[in-house]
Amino acid sequence: MRALSSLRWRIALTTTLVCCTVAAALGILVHNVVARQVVGEVRKDVDRDLDHALGHYEYGTAHGDVNIALDPPGLPGPLRELVARGRTGSMVGTYEGKPVMWAAGPADQKPLAVWIPYGSTRDRLRDLDTAILASSALAAGVVALAGLFLADRISRRLATTAAVARRISAGDLDARVGFPADTGPGGGPGGGPRRSRDEVRDVAQALDSMAASLQQRLEAEKRFTADVAHDLRTPLTGSLAAASLLPEGRPKEMINDRLDALRLLTEDLLEISRLDSGVERAELAQVELGRAVERAVAGTRLAAEVRVLRDAVVLTDRRRLDRIMANLLVNAHKHGRPPVEVTVEGPVVVIRDHGDGYPAELIEQGPKRFRTGDPGRGRGHGLGLTIAVGQAAVLEIELSFANAPDGGALTTLRLPVGRLPEGS
Repeated sequence: MRALSSLRWRIALTTTLVCCTVAAALGILVHNVVARQVVGEVRKDVDRDLDHALGHYEYGTAHGDVNIALDPPGLPGPLRELVARGRTGSMVGTYEGKPVMWAAGPADQKPLAVWIPYGSTRDRLRDLDTAILASSALAAGVVALAGLFLADRISRRLATTAAVARRISAGDLDARVGFPADTGPGGGPGGGPRRSRDEVRDVAQALDSMAASLQQRLEAEKRFTADVAHDLRTPLTGSLAAASLLPEGRPKEMINDRLDALRLLTEDLLEISRLDSGVERAELAQVELGRAVERAVAGTRLAAEVRVLRDAVVLTDRRRLDRIMANLLVNAHKHGRPPVEVTVEGPVVVIRDHGDGYPAELIEQGPKRFRTGDPGRGRGHGLGLTIAVGQAAVLEIELSFANAPDGGALTTLRLPVGRLPEGS
């Protein structure tokens, strides 16, 4: 049922239905025209024989080469009634079990009837109907195959375009459909105005153009982030050195506090620029996940309850895993409310707070740098979750964001389970 509902089959079935409808209409039209012509010829012959028979009957002579009878018992009732009203007529009937064309007229208040065989005419009409049906079936089959071929081409091109769109949505900004543009006379940039349009190609080219534009924008954003991070390092280093020369007191503490915040922001920007460049490589090792999570939580010095329901050995980079856990715990304390719970069950780690939960936009689209979503979840630069997502991608960790049914943000990490290759 699913295959029949696809675009290619719907186009093919629609084309076949239209062809069958047209073939049926033309077949009926041809049948009626030919049948009227053939039956008209037979009716003309029998009417001529009837005129001859009536003339011979009037003069009392015989007409031996015509089937003639006065008031024959096999004369059809409607024709007999017509003659009783003083009129002549003809119709198809039977005589001695064989099809004939009857014609009758009044003669001495009785019907004088003639008839000629009609079996060959009926066979001709039957052969005509068979030929029409065969031609219609052949035409419908050819059109159905042609429609299926064309629909398959359109469907394949649309499927390719949709697959590229999904790759772009997944982050592969280098993906392109690559359908060729119109070229040549009347069909492209060097051949004058386009005479015909290919809507599928137009959609594909629009998608490629959108992907290229989006890639340029993101590359510009990445370059800007990297440039800002590197340009901040020199004045920040000088400011830290100058702050160390200040006398002890409240002003020095305030300056150092702000400089520490700026230093952390600069480090985050540098880490994001490294993740964007794709140069980060994980140093994988087999790790007992429960112990690694407990150590990572303890290293943050943030209040969190760790529960190991079922431990597992995973393949990961401890340093990067610590970084992910620290960012998620800091985010839970900054934007949520205690208690913060960390649960380990096999290769899955769940971090939950009891605040207002994640904004719907973050759940649907993922975290964005310099965007914190709901202002009620606190202030920040939106870099913590962005870094966590980037590091998770390096470690091939499946990271998802959701809200608990009874309130609070849920962050789930699903780590890969495996063994290191021999000799590594």
